[in-house]
Amino acid sequence: MFTGIVTALGRIEKVTPLGQEPEAGVRLTVNASGLDLADVELGDSIAIQGACMTVIQKSANAFDVDVSRESLNKTVGLGNAGADVNLEKALRAHDRLGGHLVSGHVDGLGVVSKFERVGESHELRIVAPKEIGKYLAYKGSVTVNGVSLTVNAVNDGAASCEFSINLIPHTVEVTTLKAFTKGAKVNLEIDLIARYVERMMNAK
Repeated sequence: MFTGIVTALGRIEKVTPLGQEPEAGVRLTVNASGLDLADVELGDSIAIQGACMTVIQKSANAFDVDVSRESLNKTVGLGNAGADVNLEKALRAHDRLGGHLVSGHVDGLGVVSKFERVGESHELRIVAPKEIGKYLAYKGSVTVNGVSLTVNAVNDGAASCEFSINLIPHTVEVTTLKAFTKGAKVNLEIDLIARYVERMMNAK
């Protein structure tokens, strides 16, 4: 479990295929010099670009994770050596919940339709698949590339949903969101509570 509050920026140093088959995954070596790894044990979870991964090896400033082909197919930003990534260690029971409850399971991909400065902040608009759009609500929460954000507006279309977010300067500065361009794909995770509400409302 995570909060969507990015702890540090990391960089994928190495991508090693785990086999020759098309369905083989990869091993990532992530430089995490800005993240305190002292209390991280093998088997612990770290969110990378919003996707929960298991630490299988670590050094003082880096760690390795294995990423399945399924995860690579359902996310963006995990298979490119040299790419900057948002990092967050798993939530502990006594930690502050600065964002919202995040599972680290990417629900789908969105596409940036606008990323422009508005005053001191940035307006971010993302087009999401219709099946994700139904979980988005005005002033509700959504996770974009592992960052907990507040939805400012939702516009439903016939086949998709566009939602708008205001990014304060601090968020842009300390996350990979600063590199967004129109047309970029992003990892989306819907609010955990919305998922349970739908289940309860539709249960027979």
